[in-house]
Amino acid sequence: MRILVVGAGEVGSYIAGRLSREGNDVIVIDQHSRRLDALASEVDLLTVNGSGTNPSVLAEAGLERAEVVVAVTDSDEVNLLVCMQAKQAGVPATVARLQDGDLRGTPGRSLRNAIGVDLVLDPDEQTADAIMDLLVYHGVSDINELANGEVLVVGARLAEDAPLVGKTMAEIGAYYEPEWDFIFGALSRDGEVTVMRRETTLQPHDLLRVVCRRQGRRELMEIMGLSRSDVRRVMILGGGRTAALLAGRLLERHIEVVIIEQHHDRCLELSERHAGALVLHGDITDIDVLAREGVGTFDAVVAVTGEDDANVLACLYAKSEGATETIAVVHRLSLLPLLEQVGIDAALSPRTASANMVLRMVRGDVTAVATFLEGDVEVLQFEVGAGSSADGSFVRELHLPGQMLLAAIVRDGKARIARGRSELRARDHVVAFVTPDCVDEVKQAFR
Repeated sequence: MRILVVGAGEVGSYIAGRLSREGNDVIVIDQHSRRLDALASEVDLLTVNGSGTNPSVLAEAGLERAEVVVAVTDSDEVNLLVCMQAKQAGVPATVARLQDGDLRGTPGRSLRNAIGVDLVLDPDEQTADAIMDLLVYHGVSDINELANGEVLVVGARLAEDAPLVGKTMAEIGAYYEPEWDFIFGALSRDGEVTVMRRETTLQPHDLLRVVCRRQGRRELMEIMGLSRSDVRRVMILGGGRTAALLAGRLLERHIEVVIIEQHHDRCLELSERHAGALVLHGDITDIDVLAREGVGTFDAVVAVTGEDDANVLACLYAKSEGATETIAVVHRLSLLPLLEQVGIDAALSPRTASANMVLRMVRGDVTAVATFLEGDVEVLQFEVGAGSSADGSFVRELHLPGQMLLAAIVRDGKARIARGRSELRARDHVVAFVTPDCVDEVKQAFR
């Protein structure tokens, strides 16, 4: 598939990389040549230096031959103009990043329809939602809902004293026979991400990705050595749009919120918008400011500025002072190994949720996608097609690729963990761990 991505920032680069590694023809447009050079050095794709609103630049990038156009610059107006030109050129599918609430919502619907925007992305809002999910369970690094919430994909690091430490997948499976509520799908250890196998032995601090039935989530937390958080006080470091959205969600749940923001005018805006929050003027890298406000007494400290270094340092200090949970928004993936070593509880990026939505659109017959910051292993949800090789077959008969694990089957709205003896039927929804290189092969088996 030929895909044109306009904007080589954090979100655009991540989406382009994911799509390229799946074998798509990806072309990226950006005005900053350094961004393009850095991206092209890491990913096999084409780049065009220039403005995405310029018809000549779009023509040079092959707009008329594109099947999907993804406009993810920092400007709503640019993204809308790109999508309008794409539709005029006959591009079947368009995606626009829109930050303005009116443009995304009901007031902007007629404009979006007139322009021809098929999918709207808002990384800030998606990041705020992801942070809310992380605040529910202490120790969880990410959580995604699939199959209308019946299936959860939970990412968490295995505690040193967890009951699962030292157990193999075969031993865990035998213990929970005959019906499982969860299945361990992917393992991140020493910078390498792999799909689980029967002989895999779990070690302390392994980062695990688990598919879980909703009713099994409490037991899963217990055996992984995690505990449910009772969050009553949250400090938000930074007062940007993500912080404002997060503060609104927290206040709706009657959680005490303190925001520290370095720009005075922005502090006034936040105070007017969120009267229930305490908004303080200060620099989050100033230890005296954090100490004075008792950063270590909060149940959670969330750093959401646009500066990775500031977010990381502030979270480290909060943790050293006794904060129960620290969450840092990071933009550079190279920082992830450092965060794991120094004890920050969770790190997330605005890029993943947006990429999941684009991947779902591009793949067509995939109904949901969950990607992760570490490695290429991802989780897909798709429907078993009538007359496919999977229709009427048992899982053990499918001869699926080695880097795939069929994790769950959803039938008539009810989920169960997939086993070799599980029989598949047309219109079942299946959830699977896969690597990008075997996505097409997997889809063929269920199409």
